[in-house]
Amino acid sequence: MSVQKCIKLIVLIPLFTGAVVFAGCSETEPEATKPATDAQIKHGAYMARAADCIACHTEPGGEPYTGGLRMDTPFGPIYSPNITPDDETGIGLWTQEEFYQALHDGVGRHHKYLYPVMPFSFYTKMTREDVDAIYGYLKSLKPINRPPKRNDLRFPFNVRLTMIGWRELFFDAGTYVKDQTKSAEWNRGAYLVEGPGHCSACHSPRNIMGAIEEGKQFTGAEVDHWFALNITSDLRSGIGDWSVNELAEFLRTGTNAKKTTALGPMAEVVHDSLSHLTDTDIRAMGVYLKSIKPVDTADETVPMEVAITSAAWRKEAALIYLDNCAACHQAKGAGIPDVFPPLRGNPVVNASSPDNLMQVVLKGIPKQGKYIPMPSFASRLSDQQIADVLNYVRTSWGNTAAPDVTPMMIAEWRKAQSE
Repeated sequence: MSVQKCIKLIVLIPLFTGAVVFAGCSETEPEATKPATDAQIKHGAYMARAADCIACHTEPGGEPYTGGLRMDTPFGPIYSPNITPDDETGIGLWTQEEFYQALHDGVGRHHKYLYPVMPFSFYTKMTREDVDAIYGYLKSLKPINRPPKRNDLRFPFNVRLTMIGWRELFFDAGTYVKDQTKSAEWNRGAYLVEGPGHCSACHSPRNIMGAIEEGKQFTGAEVDHWFALNITSDLRSGIGDWSVNELAEFLRTGTNAKKTTALGPMAEVVHDSLSHLTDTDIRAMGVYLKSIKPVDTADETVPMEVAITSAAWRKEAALIYLDNCAACHQAKGAGIPDVFPPLRGNPVVNASSPDNLMQVVLKGIPKQGKYIPMPSFASRLSDQQIADVLNYVRTSWGNTAAPDVTPMMIAEWRKAQSE
């Protein structure tokens, strides 16, 4: 952190105690906004998909865009708001300018600072045309009265003025500027990935203040007990050996016969957002992702004490695999194209965190593209057996992941699911 920003933080410390009272601007009458055209609404619907607005602003089983989704942060739970055009509980009274200010500057109506669970630090890169189109689309929806749920953030984070310090340290507003040395396709991909797609919001580790760690964008991070993979162009732990076409297929469908299948939150992103984008935009995103500087994270996890070096251990673990996994994923982990995903060379298997593999074995996964569903093995295998088979898969057939799964990790996962 720079000396200048440290000094500014010291100056702002009283705000984190709630001791300073901030006088907001005086209220003004909402300005009339010209109704959006059919073309703008159509474009806005597309950009809302690109920005994946529906994912956060819809709780399970709820009406689209009515909010209520609980998001657990290190500072307490926060709930997404209703963004249908309801006057009382939604954005019905918001002007176009207020909506743009929220996405571009992170400042909501009545001059409230937004919390960064709303990815305004990415949406700020969106053009005014795209933001206005999203506004027009949302205003065209049916108004639904759905009062917001109350956030339960711990003090001092429940005081919105604390965001002044966070913004000073970690937020710079600014629309995306094209790199004139790059192709139009690369720039379109950069705009979608860095702006509305906000890919690094999930695929980057965060510091204790909830901001992305400097220099670690796209290197992978924990998300809701899943692990968002390293998507830099590193050959060992990232997507360096993926072609643009393979990336495009995965982003569009959530599967790639030679690589892997989307899991957890990523499967939702494919379903709610990426599968609705044009082939041209999906390819552009692949082109940009392939250009991201490689960062090797394969050795970042600290291996647990797992005794897997003996021939006896490998034999026992191999038998567990053959009895429970080989019928689908094949004896050497090759899988069956479009039926069962491969385990050999699969980025989920080789990830620095085993969380995704644990989730898959213990919870199972639904049908993904052409791949058939996988059942849960939680009741069939013991904690030790699951740890053994996962370590076997992570260290076999050329896979290079750390054998860091322990029976205790499996037991803790089971306990968390039962609470």
